[in-house]
Amino acid sequence: MIQYIFIAFTVLTILSATVVLWSKNVLYAAFSLLLTFLGIAALYVLAGADFLAITQILVYVGGILILLIFGVMLTNQAGNKQNTKNDIFTESTNRILGFLVAGAVFSGLFYTFARARFMDIQTVLFETIEPVATTKTIGIQLMTNFVLPFEASGILLMATLIGAAYLSKKM
Repeated sequence: MIQYIFIAFTVLTILSATVVLWSKNVLYAAFSLLLTFLGIAALYVLAGADFLAITQILVYVGGILILLIFGVMLTNQAGNKQNTKNDIFTESTNRILGFLVAGAVFSGLFYTFARARFMDIQTVLFETIEPVATTKTIGIQLMTNFVLPFEASGILLMATLIGAAYLSKKM
């Protein structure tokens, strides 16, 4: 049963990523990117990486994607004032280069997957490792052994936010 759920989320992720690539409407591409991010988060859950799944949803879906959608929806396009719709379209360039890079990446991944022995990996992993929640372990490590880098990254992000607010204010 878990294999069918995995296949369903994989197909959802691949199809929505394909819509992101082929859509000329930026708003449709952003909503398809939402499905892609949620599908990746579901795959993280199925892989037992619950912390990464929650981080995927909070950071990418909750922060970056919503900012992208608001930016697209609030943008006034000067060339589209005669229509009542506010669609933003893009023109695709460098399709040949994109296909070459995608083909190279696909070939490398296909070669790696074809040579992997998944049955051997499955028997080794599931016999020795029990599923454990990773969130508690990561939280304890962040607040004990890695508290200095954690706080330093927080201060760096706060300084970046203050700098961005200062640069964006009207003079």
